[in-house]
Amino acid sequence: MIIYYHPRFQRSYRGLEQKTKMRAEARLEIFKKNPFDSRLGTHRLHGKLKKQLSYSVNSQYRILFEFLNKDKTEVIFLDIGTHDIYK
Repeated sequence: MIIYYHPRFQRSYRGLEQKTKMRAEARLEIFKKNPFDSRLGTHRLHGKLKKQLSYSVNSQYRILFEFLNKDKTEVIFLDIGTHDIYK
């Protein structure tokens, strides 16, 4: 799987606490093996974000992403943050 990082994601990631970054990295390894692993809680969004999906880093943080091709081998991480990233 090829993962691209949007500048907004990179900026948000830099601002996270080290503990959250470590958790995000652990979740990324699960995501690479299976983006729909039940431990991630991956789900499609609705409304203006209907092309995007998100998965849980922990109870507070989510990663917002979008698949770039139909076979789901390329993905772009758009943002990481609390539920406020959906606004």
